[in-house]
Amino acid sequence: MSDRRHPAALPKYVQIAEMLIRDIAAGRLADGARLPPEREMAEGLGIAVGTLRHALGVLVEKHLLERVQGSGNYVRARSDVSSVYSFLRIEKIGGGGLPTAEVLAIDRLPAPEEAGFAVQEGFRFRRLRFMDNVPAAMEEIWLDGAVTTHVDAAAVSESLYLYYSQALGVVITSAEDRVSVAPVPDWVDARFGLKAGEMAGYIERTGRMHNGATVEFSKTWFDPRRINYVARLGKS
Repeated sequence: MSDRRHPAALPKYVQIAEMLIRDIAAGRLADGARLPPEREMAEGLGIAVGTLRHALGVLVEKHLLERVQGSGNYVRARSDVSSVYSFLRIEKIGGGGLPTAEVLAIDRLPAPEEAGFAVQEGFRFRRLRFMDNVPAAMEEIWLDGAVTTHVDAAAVSESLYLYYSQALGVVITSAEDRVSVAPVPDWVDARFGLKAGEMAGYIERTGRMHNGATVEFSKTWFDPRRINYVARLGKS
């Protein structure tokens, strides 16, 4: 259905906001920490000051940042913050990391039996996941064919959950992960760093809507030399 391509990139300010949210969750930006001056921070990130301010505004709205007039911007860490990547549980070894992805293929095929879909067909997305532009994981994601008869490859964004909600009206509200190890699949991209058959970290995920219906089933192989699976519990 489609060849290798980069999904529609999230707006730059959203990317920066998501990176900061993940850094706060990982403890790389500690509660109470003062961020560098905005011009200095923007220069370090290679973005315009206006873009940075837009991103910081997102954090202020989520009560993750406090702007103190004449003093600066201070981190206010908290748990259970909604974000584009709320369900993404893989991080760089040191924590955080900006997620991006490259689509290798999108096909409508008979769905695997273990997916438990309402119909026997689904859309299969195969992607190479990056963290801070470093190849980190191979992803095979199945979307229930009962949800839609068509996937617009040009509209698919780096966050599939965002695409599901905006383009298809499908909101995944819960997910169950099973984490283990498994051999890398034979369709692995050469950039991944592990070869087909080598052992990798492995995640099987079942994603459900509010009514309990399973609409997504995914398999993720990650390189444990670069990536950890992280699930945080409790309050910050």
